[in-house]
Amino acid sequence: MSKKSISFVTDLEFCPTCGTILPLPGMDDYVTCKLCGYKIHVQEFDGVKITSSIVFNRPETLQTNAEEGETSSGPLADRKCSKCGHEKMSYTTRQTRSADEGQTVFFTCLNCKSQEIEYS
Repeated sequence: MSKKSISFVTDLEFCPTCGTILPLPGMDDYVTCKLCGYKIHVQEFDGVKITSSIVFNRPETLQTNAEEGETSSGPLADRKCSKCGHEKMSYTTRQTRSADEGQTVFFTCLNCKSQEIEYS
């Protein structure tokens, strides 16, 4: 182990000095924390099973609000639809302009599916 002082006791996945997630063991003899430089020998990981998974959400999957029977394609906002007056709209955000400008917010009415755009 490295000579840096250990701040707390953690699982092997985390640096005991700063708490950062450690990178996966590779071909080197040591696993080194990318934040503080703490090193632990790869033999410490012998017998440890490391698994990971990636979950992709399907964009066409709609969420249903069970109370009102409404569907949305994103988080909900308390915003009144200018077309039908419904009180809830779903929204998504996109960076449509340069990085130093705000995001564009796209609202969709849950009742009439009318769409509105707000430039932040």
